Amino acid sequence: MRIGRTNALRVLAVCGFFSVPAPARADVVTDWNELAFRVSLIGGASSQNAGRVAAMVHAAVFDALNGIDRRYAAIHVAPPDSCVGASRPAAAVQAAYEILSRVYGASATAANQQPTLDGRYAASMAHVRSRDLAAAVDKGIACGHEVATGIWSWRSGDGLNTPVPPFVGVAAPGQWRSTPTDPYPGVPQPMASPQYATMTTWVVPDHGFFQMLPGPPALGSAQYLRDLAETQTMGSRTSAARTLDQTNGAWLWASTSAGSLWNAVARQLIEARDRVGDRGDRFRGENAYDRGDHDRLLEHARLLAALNVALADATIGCWDQKVKYNFWRPITAIRESSDPAWTPLFATPAHQDYPSGHSCISGAAAAILADEFGERTPFTLRSDVLVGVPRAFRSFSEALEDVKDARVFAGIHFRTACDDGTQLGRAVAQYVLDNAFRR
Repeated sequence: MRIGRTNALRVLAVCGFFSVPAPARADVVTDWNELAFRVSLIGGASSQNAGRVAAMVHAAVFDALNGIDRRYAAIHVAPPDSCVGASRPAAAVQAAYEILSRVYGASATAANQQPTLDGRYAASMAHVRSRDLAAAVDKGIACGHEVATGIWSWRSGDGLNTPVPPFVGVAAPGQWRSTPTDPYPGVPQPMASPQYATMTTWVVPDHGFFQMLPGPPALGSAQYLRDLAETQTMGSRTSAARTLDQTNGAWLWASTSAGSLWNAVARQLIEARDRVGDRGDRFRGENAYDRGDHDRLLEHARLLAALNVALADATIGCWDQKVKYNFWRPITAIRESSDPAWTPLFATPAHQDYPSGHSCISGAAAAILADEFGERTPFTLRSDVLVGVPRAFRSFSEALEDVKDARVFAGIHFRTACDDGTQLGRAVAQYVLDNAFRR
């Protein structure tokens, strides 16, 4: 399935690289996408949990808008009667607001961000009410509420809250065990987010789908020894072989969650395409619904839903395979085989090497966005954490290779874990493209 590539974007791409993550203001769908990741960051959510929440938000937004237009198969909630004649932006805002409030609001265990959410909600709804009929807005609120409730009920039973005993690993060659936090002081932690290994999937049929990977190379094999030597040389904190550009790349891709980075890319490409649209090089209005462009609002929701449910399924598949193979991290392998003092560029996350989580997510994201905008779409990645250190890419595949390098050059992964992780992510994305969001 192709979500909708446009020739206009290709014309714009010739003029230069797109920049991320400068704030996008295409419409309420992209605005609340950005807010979802900001409140996740402030709330201290893990990258896995932030991705799950983003998938819930965009599943709710899409099913609400699609409940009004009834153009595609729903993700989960069939079009409710409450959505007939509803204001589209009101429904989208309500759906996103309710999911985020349930996670990060007054009842959340993390920092209470209800005042922030309430403020954004009030501003969004005031803007909507200035343009749409009051009756339509009220219907939109009811539509968004009903769909958000349905999505919340569905995913509340996905296994996130199932108690799982702490897993600290296995003290045997090749097996993961809790790793040191070097080069920073701290106590090694049990495996992070173990519930994701058995969590209910979003679009792919079941966990059997993820069993396509060959597994990590055997200890002592030529492939394993190549991986070991590369990470030991390039990923050392004091590596003389790693260039400044490679070091910057490792830090940039780790500056926030993979899902946040790729959603920022999506927002900027959406906004850039809208600015050109079908009016040549003339900039379009600030909000899609200001232009009465209901189709564009639904298509933005469709793309961001496809992106985030694919990332959520890729995360589940990645953790399934992490538990299955339980392969050790480079810091353990190198210290036990040759250099007890070896230290990676930055601290090793508290979960297994194979497959690489960032690579699984990035493989899925690159496939979804390449399908939408075209593989040879250039863009530039920026981060508020590393000001003045942008990375420009000529294609999604080039960016994906940079992700893999970044994890190896940070000293936290072996090359095979990154290669196979992208393979899993791409497979998940292709399944979503082929089987979800059908007319």
